Amino acid sequence: MKRWTYVLLAVLVFASLVGWRLAQKIEENKAVAGMRQMRKNAPSLVSTDTAVIRDIVKNFDATGTVESPQNVKIASKVSGRIDYLTLREGDKVKRGQVLVRIDPRQIEAEVTRQQAALAEAQYRLAQARMTQNSTNVGVNAQIRQQKASVTSAEADMRQVKQNYEAQQAAANAGVTDAQARVNNAQAGIRSAQANLDNAQAKLNRIMDLYNQGFVAAQDVDDAKAGVSVQESALDIAKGQLNSSNAQLDAAKQQAQIVKAKGKADIAASQARVEQARAALDLADANVSQKSAYAQSLSALQSGVEAAKASLRSAQAQMADTVLVSPLDGYVTGRYFDQGAMATPGQPILAVQFLKQIWVSISVPEEISALVHIGQPATVTLDALAGRRFTGAVVQFNPAADPQNRQFMVRISLDNSQGLLKTGMFARVSLEIEHGRDLVCVSKEAVKSDKDGSYVMVVESGKHGEVAHRRAITTGMADVDFISVSQGLEPGEKVVMLSAFPVKEGALIMTGGGGRPGGPGKSDGNGKRGQK
Repeated sequence: MKRWTYVLLAVLVFASLVGWRLAQKIEENKAVAGMRQMRKNAPSLVSTDTAVIRDIVKNFDATGTVESPQNVKIASKVSGRIDYLTLREGDKVKRGQVLVRIDPRQIEAEVTRQQAALAEAQYRLAQARMTQNSTNVGVNAQIRQQKASVTSAEADMRQVKQNYEAQQAAANAGVTDAQARVNNAQAGIRSAQANLDNAQAKLNRIMDLYNQGFVAAQDVDDAKAGVSVQESALDIAKGQLNSSNAQLDAAKQQAQIVKAKGKADIAASQARVEQARAALDLADANVSQKSAYAQSLSALQSGVEAAKASLRSAQAQMADTVLVSPLDGYVTGRYFDQGAMATPGQPILAVQFLKQIWVSISVPEEISALVHIGQPATVTLDALAGRRFTGAVVQFNPAADPQNRQFMVRISLDNSQGLLKTGMFARVSLEIEHGRDLVCVSKEAVKSDKDGSYVMVVESGKHGEVAHRRAITTGMADVDFISVSQGLEPGEKVVMLSAFPVKEGALIMTGGGGRPGGPGKSDGNGKRGQK
């Protein structure tokens, strides 16, 4: 009996403990539900942004190359040996500075010859005029003079032919001599190659013996040195061949020049002979004709004018032996050395203007419509880190490259400090659109759904700040900001960031993180100032 009493007592105690625990759990659940309801009704913590007036700039970024706006190749108009050439790449030159002088002796001789021809023509004309009143005497004298002219012209033609034959023989001898030097150089290459093959074979044999332990390492080194010496000899022989080939080409060109000039001189002499004979025939036919004598004077006058023209041509060629710089700049290329033969049209030096430089870029079709002359651009260069250069569009090619459909645009930059060098790699930021005084907010504040774009505007409510949805119309945008053309006024606050989506009419509590300050105006670089 006493045992059952203990059991019943234990059961009652356990039941009491279970009931107490259940009641405590119910109270805890009520407290948790109350806390959840309080959090649900508490304001959302958000960061806000303020609509401001600012500019938005859209840029097109491209890469390009630094170029010179004036890149002049200095070439000779006449053939001859270069007597004076001291400038090299990097040397500064002035406009009008003498850069190159060509040997003028051959042209000086031609000027002297033309001066003599002019003096002779003027003399004949003066003599004819002096005897104009004595027609018969004058005509007879003219006949004798024209005969002398024919004789002189024929003698001159023979002299010209002899000079041509001598010059042609000398030029051909020069070609033959140059060809012999080429043949000798080719033979030298074959000999050097044979010596190299022999040295290589010797090296292979010594290496075999060295590997078998029959010779010392010094013998191997000597054999290798012999191979190196023969390789150097082969390179020297090849260089001599290249030099001989260049001399052969120069000799052939000189032969062609001599041939062309000689034929031209012969043709000119023949023309003078024909002219003298024609003048003689005219004098013979016009013994008793005064009018014919007047025509003879006219012919002599024409001869004087022709001689003057020939002299001016020779003097112009004389002036062409001195090459001067057409601009202020720097030498960027040297293609000949002093003593080499210059040929017409072949560049000797390259001179570039570098006080003002161009940066050339390519733009696609969709951007080309937004490019215009005078458009501002910013240029940076990898070689000049931290430096920014401002310029403007100075050239725009309206025709696209058919290969890539790109349009060429050139930006001009001031280079008075000489920092920019042609060929540098450049990065260009071209301003293609500039919106001024736009209502803007941060891009994070603008949301979109099936109904379009909207923002959550912060307004003061009865119990604090409340968020309301407002539809907006957006416009231009840059990296950080987007413009609002309709639906938002400057100075209005909008929700930018929040931990959870903010619903219509929800209470909010601002916790920072937005852009500080109220309405303002940007300076175009993302910095705001008070309007």
